[in-house]
Amino acid sequence: MPARALPHAPGTSPAAPEHLPTLPAHLAHWAHHTPGRRAFTFADHHTLGLRGSLRTLTWHRLDIRTRAVAARLAETVAPGERVALLSPQGTDYVIGFLAALRAGTVAVPLFTPDLPGHADRLAGVLADARPSAVLTTSGAADTVRAFLDAHGLGPRLIVTDLVPDDQADGRLPPAPDEQATAYLQYTSGSTRFPAGVEISHANVVANARQALTAYGADTRPVTMVGWLPLYHDMGLVLSVAAPVVRGLLSVLMDPVAFLQRPARWLHLLSDHPNALTAAPNFAYDYCAAVVTDEDKAGLRLDQVAALANGSEPVRPETADRFHAAFAGQGLAATVHCPSYGLAEATVFVSAHRPGQPLRRYALDREALAAGKALPVAPDDRAAVLLAACGEPVGQSVRIVDPVTAILLPGGEVGEIWVQGPNVGRGYAGRESQTRETFHARLGRLPGHWLRTGDLGTMLDGQLLVTGRLKDLIIVDGRNHYPQDVEGTVQAAHPAVRPDRLAAFAVPAGLLPAGRDSVTRAEAGAGAAVESAVIVAEHARELPAPARDPKEVAAAVRAAVSARHGLRLADVLLVPPGAVPRTTSGKVSRTLTRTRYLDGCYDSVERGTA
Repeated sequence: MPARALPHAPGTSPAAPEHLPTLPAHLAHWAHHTPGRRAFTFADHHTLGLRGSLRTLTWHRLDIRTRAVAARLAETVAPGERVALLSPQGTDYVIGFLAALRAGTVAVPLFTPDLPGHADRLAGVLADARPSAVLTTSGAADTVRAFLDAHGLGPRLIVTDLVPDDQADGRLPPAPDEQATAYLQYTSGSTRFPAGVEISHANVVANARQALTAYGADTRPVTMVGWLPLYHDMGLVLSVAAPVVRGLLSVLMDPVAFLQRPARWLHLLSDHPNALTAAPNFAYDYCAAVVTDEDKAGLRLDQVAALANGSEPVRPETADRFHAAFAGQGLAATVHCPSYGLAEATVFVSAHRPGQPLRRYALDREALAAGKALPVAPDDRAAVLLAACGEPVGQSVRIVDPVTAILLPGGEVGEIWVQGPNVGRGYAGRESQTRETFHARLGRLPGHWLRTGDLGTMLDGQLLVTGRLKDLIIVDGRNHYPQDVEGTVQAAHPAVRPDRLAAFAVPAGLLPAGRDSVTRAEAGAGAAVESAVIVAEHARELPAPARDPKEVAAAVRAAVSARHGLRLADVLLVPPGAVPRTTSGKVSRTLTRTRYLDGCYDSVERGTA
């Protein structure tokens, strides 16, 4: 077993400055005061082993590389122009991002063209962002150049690891203003209409501080450990911005390395005491399901500081399964931190505090659908179990009627509205959408509010997120939350692959012939009849007799009818990989619905109605 890494103790160095307005200013501070301390480490899992080879940058070295690339950028790109990052996960990504900010340009965090299934999205985002330059690495340069040429895109290509160190002495533009746009964070979702949120330098510094406070990393030594992609808002803020603001060590690994063998992530947590990490809900379930006893050998999780769980609905039973799977390795039950955030708020909005028991609520399903949070017994058949996402830090959160824009009292479900210094400037090039989303007014309360599009309620001062406004399934005048229906579906039959399914509504008239017995004529002239559809992947390596579509559909229909009183118009069992996901790994209901309506699943055998 390798020696455990020494704790990274910011308390032994100069305190984190509160007055510095930008990430480059914080980088310069740490490079001056703690030049020899470790800043970023990348665990390269180029083999199939549990532990990768580690490559580390000190604050001094990071500063030199950042200034060198920034000076090279400044030679050809004017301040305010956009610079796209098409680099693999690693320290060069961090250098490129910070260099773009130091040069006064607007960074556009993206990914390399070889990310499976996302070439169209990458092309769409590049066409929307119109960058003047692209930063990449020597290992990815040929792939990036070929992609740009194939799509008729002509930005200047700069290879970060080939820029010499002596370029650091080159001339740099004046330090950027804190209110200027630092980067565009493109939201997950549809490839057809990419939207870039303008995040200012002040926004990202404020949100980094808010997140550090929420997870207890503002006053105690922690090490950030993460596999989340750095082009994703949660990965960028927790693995780059927060460490730079606080002077913390950040240990990175590639998302693919995690998916290949999730125990690698756990061993990085084990090797770095006082680790703070973040992942979507599915990642915790994935680890609990596939990490073997052999992989657990030598694993120590007794010093994990916090496990942030966000980016998709948080299930309390997931925290229970994860803790049960790794309690033998010393994992405390109080480190799981359900969290809520969105790109429009930079990322972080609220989180459960580490060191406290998980706050969980059982709510009546029918009442919840009607907009009321009515507590019931956890074992009630009508119960929906939700994990509280804690309280906001440094920002205001309100629950508002999405139609009337009237503030709702505690216990009522409405749209989550947010106000704070972390809320972005708006959507780049989309004035009307910006006004609608970022400039909402709430009664006589001062200032603008961000309309998140998410539904939730407040109970006991805790934020509970119940679903996404646009994802609500409304059939026969009743609301159904898709994640609630999906939970029932994946428990209905072992052939359904967990967390790889989508529930959504479509107009009845657009269903394949013979799939829905209710027609617009039967419902009355002009009625907008919606029907519920399930598209679910079957489990991998499952023999055909064990995944008969008719048998699966019958089980799913029966379970959904009994638990939700919802009749499904269509149930499709599709091969693994057929349900699209966003670049952050979440299932995209929007894209699944689009594929369904476009006929992409027409060849799939359906279960009987």
